[in-house]
Amino acid sequence: MEKLRFGIIGIGNMGSAHARSLYNGEVPGAILTAVCDINPERLNWAKNNLGSDVQLFDNADDLFRAGVTDAVLIATPHYDHPPLAIKGFEAKQHVLIEKPAGVYTRQVRIMNDAANASGKVFGIMYNQRTNPLYQKLKDLIDSGELGEIRRSNWIITDWYRPQSYYDSGSWRASWAGEGGGVLINQAPHQLDLWQWICGMPKRIRAFCGFGKYHDIEVEDDVTAYVEYENGATGVFVTSTSDCPGSNRFEISGDMGKIVIEDGKLIFWRNRMSERIFNAEFKYGFGQPEVWKCEIPVSGPNLQHVGILRNFTDAILQGAKLLAPGQEGIRGLTLSNAMHLSAWTDSWVELPIDEELYLSLLQERIKNSSKKKNVEARTLDIDASF
Repeated sequence: MEKLRFGIIGIGNMGSAHARSLYNGEVPGAILTAVCDINPERLNWAKNNLGSDVQLFDNADDLFRAGVTDAVLIATPHYDHPPLAIKGFEAKQHVLIEKPAGVYTRQVRIMNDAANASGKVFGIMYNQRTNPLYQKLKDLIDSGELGEIRRSNWIITDWYRPQSYYDSGSWRASWAGEGGGVLINQAPHQLDLWQWICGMPKRIRAFCGFGKYHDIEVEDDVTAYVEYENGATGVFVTSTSDCPGSNRFEISGDMGKIVIEDGKLIFWRNRMSERIFNAEFKYGFGQPEVWKCEIPVSGPNLQHVGILRNFTDAILQGAKLLAPGQEGIRGLTLSNAMHLSAWTDSWVELPIDEELYLSLLQERIKNSSKKKNVEARTLDIDASF
């Protein structure tokens, strides 16, 4: 295969941006050959902006049958990611999905099984994994520079959205249309990075404000506390109402602490392990010598194009995937667990009770303000298994 032929399913905000990147030649080795959308206006946009060599389809089945693509990028509303990905694997396509992997883990687990059975490359658009800041942070953690993690705190509240944002699309901010709020729409990247760098916790306690600051039915304000197997703890705070918001990620270990904020990575490095100092120091008051180091971070932050290039290279050259699609279930597990904890007012152990989560989600879908699609969405969930 000399060129990877890409099709995009869903050419809304993100899908159209990916289409431009491919069409403009920003992804070496890849060409855009087809786009699909159920909205005639979006197809008309594609016709006027992408040229006659890109085929247009108004449904995914026709695109898959046409045989004009080797890979598809799925950029539809959240509930449709797993069923369309499964169809893609059945059509012998490589598949790249937008975040989140889906809305509930049982659906995503089935998608992962289909991906594993297909033998095709499966990726997810976790573009923040291309950010050199987080790559360097992961390297420092994985190499043992920080020692054993004790505590992580991420305040990610710079997602401010006015009411007009939520009013801009019929699927937004409803259980039937979107399947959640800030946890499923804005913060999946940080949930993914949190587990990518710190690992998965063993249990979660979360407090969610549903429509706390907006006229919506899903969460727009979240504070979650997690515990890990080694005794470490973590706090995750996110919101779409703080203005101005913050983005500060801090991790403490026995060799110091690392903070990412304002585009900088600062390492307060203990000259010796706190555990060793604690055992050996005999003078009552004191602490290890600490060096404040601004860690140099180099390399381009390629974001979405970086994931597209890596996915293409994985297919054409056997490169290692930066964001395997199968890993999308991890961040979603955190999101589902936070919802479940808030709904039940209790701790949630991981792995979560998927049946309980799905039944409680189904109740919210049935009562969703997105009335016109409630019945269809309910049938979609039941018919997925």
